[in-house]
Amino acid sequence: MSAEHSAPIIEPGQTFATVTDRISAIVLTQKTGRGWWLGFGIAFSLLMLFNLAITWLFAWGVGIWGINVPVGWGFAIINFVWWVGIGHAGTLISAILLLLRQKWRTSINRFAEAMTIFAVACAGTFPLLHMGRPWLFYWLTPYPNTMFTWPQFRSPLVWDVFAVSTYATVSLLFWFVGMIPDLATLRDRARNLIGQKFYGFLAMGWRGSAVHWHRYETASLLLAGLATPLVLSVHTVVSFDFAIGIIPGWHTTIFPPYFVAGAIYSGFAMVMTLAIPLRKYYRLEDFVTMRHLDNMAKVMLATGLIVAYGYMMETFSAFYSGDLYERFMVLNRWTGPYWPFYWSLIACNIAIPQVLWSRKARSNVTLLFVISLVVNTGMWLERFIIVVTSLHRDFLPSSWGMYWPTRWHIYTYVGTLGLFFTLFFLFIRFLPVIAISEMRGLVKEEAGGGK
Repeated sequence: MSAEHSAPIIEPGQTFATVTDRISAIVLTQKTGRGWWLGFGIAFSLLMLFNLAITWLFAWGVGIWGINVPVGWGFAIINFVWWVGIGHAGTLISAILLLLRQKWRTSINRFAEAMTIFAVACAGTFPLLHMGRPWLFYWLTPYPNTMFTWPQFRSPLVWDVFAVSTYATVSLLFWFVGMIPDLATLRDRARNLIGQKFYGFLAMGWRGSAVHWHRYETASLLLAGLATPLVLSVHTVVSFDFAIGIIPGWHTTIFPPYFVAGAIYSGFAMVMTLAIPLRKYYRLEDFVTMRHLDNMAKVMLATGLIVAYGYMMETFSAFYSGDLYERFMVLNRWTGPYWPFYWSLIACNIAIPQVLWSRKARSNVTLLFVISLVVNTGMWLERFIIVVTSLHRDFLPSSWGMYWPTRWHIYTYVGTLGLFFTLFFLFIRFLPVIAISEMRGLVKEEAGGGK
């Protein structure tokens, strides 16, 4: 075994007491710093901008977004796919790495799971708002009705409802069940009655008995088993929004695996974007170690290569097929009016991340943070290219048109960033950001007590 793989997951010197004290102190005793208030203030301001954009949308309709014929899908679908993709890393870290007994997931799984919940919440707003009449969203579900008007189950947009709602439900359950022992710890350590009642209610009577631990571990494994297929199925279903269409650039069988790999790629980039400032601000470098960052960088590198393969096969298939419209679609992306966006995504998703082959680059925290931001930007540009460049020039030149987002569309997108970070700041302030019980298990194992 190499030294890299035999290195401890957490820094030496940790004990049960120090693990519990340091993580619970962030919630219970540590004073809320100016950095938290500044970040929360900015995020909450953007959330209020989101509320303003939604209010204006309800008053005037989706036309304020700048969508037109032929580009009937704009930022709403782009951002929906982007947010769903970001949520994938939490499910992968929580479920698949748990089933594979990967111990390094322990320090990052809690806030990755929280990131999944918040990202899916942001994603779910866009299809509802894009409907034009969001108060009728229940028409997409097979609710009992006297007219027997059922949704069109052959539409992938209806499939999205079931896929994303299932994904959100299982992820929420997995996140909450995993926190129950830690909530009991906060309940027992809380110094005021409100904290004791709040965490006691959420802890659901947890006492740490052998029966409780047995049921907890059984529930965790069952939920992990349910969540594992979701990593593959959810973004596969989202890719069907495009793949079953006949528009050039959409009608391709490479989309399901290509979308799943891209989702994990952008998801791990967002986990790193959150983990690096978090470990610095709360001095958690001995919990979220360089080994965690190195492993996440390797996952990003691997999934980035799969995404690059998807780009290559998409281009190859377009020319090899002999289809005039498919070839034009590729050339239009390369040299058409949106060419800066296409080549920017190639730079962000393929060229720049290749520096992660270097171990020295993977050990540079600042560089990793910059690359994570670059990948998040590139994956958003990818969704923009897929949606807009395939729609704005299709089969008939007489129906071609350009799409440029209006300020209200941009406000809506920026506002969901505010929603995401508002929820995340509240999470790290009131809930344990690292799994206390699992970290104590690692301390026991690495001290030799688990043998």
